[in-house]
Amino acid sequence: MKTLFLLFLFCHVSSPVKHTLKFFFTASSGVPNFPELVATIVVDEILAGYCDTNTKTIKPKQDWMEKVFEDDPQHLEHYNRHCSENDPVFFKTLMDSLKQSFNHSGGIHILQRMNGCEWDDETGEVNVFVQYGYDGDFFLVFDVKTETWIASKPQAITTKQIWDKDKDRITDFKKYLTQIFPGWLKKYVAYGNSTLLRKDLPSVSLLQKTPSSPVSCHATGFYPDRATMFWRKDGEDLHEDVDLGEILPNNDGSFQMSVDLNLSSVTPEDWRRYDCVFQLSGVKDDLITTLDKAKIRTNWGKSEINGGRMGLHRPICWLLGMLSFVFQFG
Repeated sequence: MKTLFLLFLFCHVSSPVKHTLKFFFTASSGVPNFPELVATIVVDEILAGYCDTNTKTIKPKQDWMEKVFEDDPQHLEHYNRHCSENDPVFFKTLMDSLKQSFNHSGGIHILQRMNGCEWDDETGEVNVFVQYGYDGDFFLVFDVKTETWIASKPQAITTKQIWDKDKDRITDFKKYLTQIFPGWLKKYVAYGNSTLLRKDLPSVSLLQKTPSSPVSCHATGFYPDRATMFWRKDGEDLHEDVDLGEILPNNDGSFQMSVDLNLSSVTPEDWRRYDCVFQLSGVKDDLITTLDKAKIRTNWGKSEINGGRMGLHRPICWLLGMLSFVFQFG
């Protein structure tokens, strides 16, 4: 499928004391046996709630989120109203408008929106974000400071002009972003603190595909995803001959990452001068793994490591990921 399914909307930057609330909406056209709209609530990268146009009701995906709905029925009612009525109508109307603007009469088309907020529980600072994408490209972004929409495509200008003129909608939208969403996020963190604030250290392994391949220091099973990993030599951080991979999710909600070291110019007697260092936010002690040939797990003669979970990179077909997501969580 096209690159329109890239996770271009879902990138984030984490810091030790920041919490995030993200709402992901994916509207589709021309996709058989798939809901026209899928929406999820994600708190600190954990799936908290899910709904689609087939179920028409919000499904809590964490015990603490279920408790939120039990204690606040109006909160649950708000989500159900949006899931069954407001959001499907809005996204279908917008999808039809975009297809007309782009002269798309058939085929598969994807409309995405990510909105929410980031809250620093130490400083109290709140950042908000709203992004629309259509067929894999940025389409519209909301600038909360100027209270205007920024069009990324010529076809988005008409929508921008209409939305910019709707001052009541902008005022209501900004209120949700800057006041209501942060309040919800604080509530969710309070209810889910045993999960959201936990610290899980990973298992760390040294891996090598072939004798001439870089050595990969691979950490898996850590939580949260606010972590760093690097190689050092004689206690000094290395920046050359090092390739840092991105943080990727595991099926159990934990995370994994790798950092590769090119040893082509390193003599065997110097190997033990190198260390792999893993640091998890909120944890004082680092995990240090010394480069030791005897501890390297090789994959010689077997299927390549990159064929497994370690090979997952951003150019993933988003729709296939969402299909898997629906089957797992829907």
